[in-house]
Amino acid sequence: MRVPFAAFNKFGQSDGPWPALLGLIFPLLFLVIWQTACATGAIDTGVWASPGAVLRAGRAALQDGSLAEDLRASLGRDFAGLAIGIPAGIAAGAALSLSRLGSRLFEPGISALRQVALFTWVPLISVWIGSDEPGKIFFIAFAVFFPVMLNTQYGVRGTDRHLLEVARVLRLTRLQTLRRVIAPAALPGVLAGIHVALVYGWLATIGAEYLFSAGPGIGSALMTGRAQFRMDQVIVGMLAIAAVGMGLNFAAGWAERRLLRTRGL
Repeated sequence: MRVPFAAFNKFGQSDGPWPALLGLIFPLLFLVIWQTACATGAIDTGVWASPGAVLRAGRAALQDGSLAEDLRASLGRDFAGLAIGIPAGIAAGAALSLSRLGSRLFEPGISALRQVALFTWVPLISVWIGSDEPGKIFFIAFAVFFPVMLNTQYGVRGTDRHLLEVARVLRLTRLQTLRRVIAPAALPGVLAGIHVALVYGWLATIGAEYLFSAGPGIGSALMTGRAQFRMDQVIVGMLAIAAVGMGLNFAAGWAERRLLRTRGL
């Protein structure tokens, strides 16, 4: 059956069910190849668990509550880091954009810090804050701080100069200008930064559970599965991480589009 060209918009996306159906082709093909390779002995099922073994491990993890407990711990850690890093990033980005002196004083140093790979901070954070929950949460907050700060900077600095001139003509105070002119203009940039921060935060959460002290969490479950050579458990954890990441990305995109639409942006 041919799909009419009109069913696709200018970005190549269909308004019907076709993208979702086409997107299932690769996962299903991979699943068939995976199962066939395990059934024929082409791969060692001790190294790469079969789909059936992964399904049984996932069912067991759901039934005994271990998967839910690990996800709850990881998401709680993730949201705690986001609750710190996002407001700090917005405040820093706005301050650097609105204060010329602050920008000259701090922006070169912050730019230099951005060039340091995130995971190289782990030893220092472990010494300064500790390798338990405070260290993990600080690591996550640190990971999300920079994308939010940068996107807030771009959003504030992209405010239409004509709107600022109108605000001056109307003699709006600095606070009124910030609330009525700059904040709405910067909103798309801020939301984009938060969207990126959700992805970065989830990745940093898994990394923190790998690199800091052991505790409940999906990253720790992966490490336990690797230590016990339970590849089925490892793959269940990987699928859970992917599902949460996709859910966060979808929720952030939906909320961003809805908020911008309600404000006519």
